[in-house]
Amino acid sequence: MKELFENIDWAIVAPFLIIQAILMVIALIDLIKADNVNGRKGMWVFIVVVLHTIGPIAYFIFGRRND
Repeated sequence: MKELFENIDWAIVAPFLIIQAILMVIALIDLIKADNVNGRKGMWVFIVVVLHTIGPIAYFIFGRRND
């Protein structure tokens, strides 16, 4: 396992991890503050947390209501 992490080029991977974390935090904050969303909030929290990068993007495209 140690060898696996030694071979990773962190200069390439780190920006993607940071973007993923920022997307997740912003989506969760928006989800908590939102009065109405498409579907249940619990479902969206699960999607955002489990599907990492795709989950927050899906929430911003399909989950938000612009009422």
